[in-house]
Amino acid sequence: MLRVATDERLLRLPKAELHVHLDGSLRPDTLLELAVERGVALPASEASALAQRMVGRDAVDLEDYLEPFRLTLAVMQEAAAIERIAYELAEDHARETVRWLEVRFCPGLCATGGLSPEEVLDAALAGLTRARREHGIESAVIVTALRTLPASASVEMAELAVAYRERGVCAFDLAGAEAGHPVRDHVDAVRVAREGGLPRTTHAGEGFGPASIREALELGDASRIGHGTRLAEDAELLARVRDAGVVLEVCLTSNVQTHAAASYAAHPLRRFYDEGVRVSLCTDNRLMSGVTLTREYQNARDFLGFTWDELVDVARTGFVSAYAPVPVKDALLVRFDAEVARL
Repeated sequence: MLRVATDERLLRLPKAELHVHLDGSLRPDTLLELAVERGVALPASEASALAQRMVGRDAVDLEDYLEPFRLTLAVMQEAAAIERIAYELAEDHARETVRWLEVRFCPGLCATGGLSPEEVLDAALAGLTRARREHGIESAVIVTALRTLPASASVEMAELAVAYRERGVCAFDLAGAEAGHPVRDHVDAVRVAREGGLPRTTHAGEGFGPASIREALELGDASRIGHGTRLAEDAELLARVRDAGVVLEVCLTSNVQTHAAASYAAHPLRRFYDEGVRVSLCTDNRLMSGVTLTREYQNARDFLGFTWDELVDVARTGFVSAYAPVPVKDALLVRFDAEVARL
């Protein structure tokens, strides 16, 4: 019998979330409460209205989409708030059968109110640990550096990531506006992460063209690419990514919102998958994009014609390409196969 990718089955499908930003994924009511405590002005005073205002539907480009992060970061300057936000993010993912969660953010951006980057990272890890204990969701942090900040700040984040390599950090990331902020400006940070034994993922091909992806591979030494949407513009580079087994962390909704893709139906995910590129579906930002991981699987089904078996394959790729310790990854894959068989 043909297995159909119903909404219920996609909700119950075990999933790995490889690309979600902590500072872009607050619950609206939590953002409201924390803003009141800190005296931060928000564009709405009721949770559902705030949720609508924070979504980047009218973004002109990537930089415009990133503008509301100044509001979330304003309430993420205290340890208790950071721990709460990390816990709630993991809890929300657990409720939609996410078994492995990689949360990424730049601790330096939460260290402008008196906390050290170490204290910021400790708070986030404490929240994830509590969620693991209470909900059984395995997780880790990807420490992110920003292209738009000085190279010295990126090195600081890379050093922090390496220091926490055995304490809950699984990888190093370079994010932020691509145009005018090349990877080559941050090669020292990449070197620190590589020599410290951390995998590297890089945002590329979202706000700039294939050249950004090429640089992420050649200078960023990336084993995964965040977004990679504009890879479709370069057939030679696409073949190189496919043959090297580089994984694309695909975020359908945010790509439409930032105009990296004209629409869901026009997104190149279908082509990537059909041509053998390894892909994993991700949310990017649950608040700023107003999306869940299950919804992204539904979008792939509804707009790009993905079947149940194809979505199971995409989900499994998420676990295979996770930056999890080998014993954890092996256990997750065994559990994935068993749960899918029961579905």
